[in-house]
Amino acid sequence: MSSTPIRLVLSDVDGSLVTPSKELTEEAVRAVQRLRERDILFAVTSSRPPRGLSMLVKPLDIMTPIGAFNGGLMVDHYMEPLHELTVKEEIVGPIIEALTADGLFVWVYQGTDWFVLDLNSPHVEHESTVVQFRPTELESFDGVRRDVVKIVGVSDNPTQIANATKSIEASFDKDVSATSSQTYYLDVTHRKANKGAVVDYLADDLSIERSSIVTVGDAANDVSMFERSGISIAMGNATDEVKARATHVTRANDDNGFAYAIEHFVLDGGR
Repeated sequence: MSSTPIRLVLSDVDGSLVTPSKELTEEAVRAVQRLRERDILFAVTSSRPPRGLSMLVKPLDIMTPIGAFNGGLMVDHYMEPLHELTVKEEIVGPIIEALTADGLFVWVYQGTDWFVLDLNSPHVEHESTVVQFRPTELESFDGVRRDVVKIVGVSDNPTQIANATKSIEASFDKDVSATSSQTYYLDVTHRKANKGAVVDYLADDLSIERSSIVTVGDAANDVSMFERSGISIAMGNATDEVKARATHVTRANDDNGFAYAIEHFVLDGGR
């Protein structure tokens, strides 16, 4: 364990902070309270849009900047924008075409708005429940080019996700980041919009050394923040590849893994 005092814990949300049913447990809430009692700040980052994170603010008393869209949009606890990274207008259309060509359904996030072409397409209903608002259905994405923060490719076929990831990286690697927040989502954002950049933003904004930051996550898009923080904790439900990139591995998110991580790797071991 590093001798550097821990000053901030930054956690992913889905698969980490909340249960598989997207709920905050009493143990998780208490763990964040205990961080506060030890003068350790707490922040969250997620591929979710800001509105999909607002329900966490009150129960966790979040006052730090919030990293929505994998850091593509930083907002305060009132959901007011602090910093935004958008995809270049001229490549939004080609990215949508590439994802579609690989057989993925496409979602587009413009500012805080969420657009789809079919409300009945895979995972729309589930995602609506998670973020607690529904998307707007469009006939086409032709008029959606400016201020696009995230484009999502959706498929339950891992091969399609893998092929689409390679296609986006091959054609747009200089401009965008393509990572998976879930096995069935491919998130395409501005190249600098990743969770590692959220660590950098919080370190600068809060005047905290990166070595004093602990990060908690479960997915491939969490590895970039693992690499930028002093201590990283992978969830028990993470893949072996993600676990291998972390300092510690906690229990799964269906077994209060977040609370266990805070108790054993931050509060007990972070003195």
